[in-house]
Amino acid sequence: MSIGKRLRDITVANFNEMLEQSEDPVRLIDKYLSEQSEQIRESERLLQQCLSHAATLRQTYVSATQLKERREQQALVALKAGEDEMARIALQEKLQQEERSAQYKALYEQSKLGIVELEQQLQQLKADFDEVASKRSYYIARLESVRLQQRMNERLRGMGGGFGHSPRMFDRLEERVSDMELSARTLREIRSHGRDAIIAAGNAASAASQLVDHELEKLKSKLQQEGWMRS
Repeated sequence: MSIGKRLRDITVANFNEMLEQSEDPVRLIDKYLSEQSEQIRESERLLQQCLSHAATLRQTYVSATQLKERREQQALVALKAGEDEMARIALQEKLQQEERSAQYKALYEQSKLGIVELEQQLQQLKADFDEVASKRSYYIARLESVRLQQRMNERLRGMGGGFGHSPRMFDRLEERVSDMELSARTLREIRSHGRDAIIAAGNAASAASQLVDHELEKLKSKLQQEGWMRS
């Protein structure tokens, strides 16, 4: 496992831990995506620079190789012409270009390895970006679910509060209805008693009147017998 991959795994692990502990995961995700996006842009710019540099290195070592071969051919021509000194000069430059070609080829091969690793890291950055972006959608949906659940709880709590007060509400209603019934019953009894009293009083008056009439007749009869009254 490369150092870059280990660092990346540590970074992802830390991010996931922060994500679970964050009170506002969407804001944390947006911050991470912003930073990750900038890293991707910087990595892409660096990759282009590395590709351009690698192309320059390749062109340099290829040119040195071609020049080495040309100087070798020139040395052969000089030897055939009996120009040993010219052949020596050509061979000296051939050796210089051969060394130059080997050096730049080594640099080019090294740069290619760096480019491959950078491309892999860039792909991983983009994969991480896509993964976190998908988590953003998940956490937005999750937060919306929590928000709706909170609204449901508030509504149910409000309804539950109404139901919770219902027994007491019905107690008060029962008391009020009982008072109304008692008032109606009392008024009805009073009215009924009043009618009974009136009837009783009427009956008593009628009986008293009859008694008085009876007594009056008795007195009239007595007086008549005694001669005080004419028949």
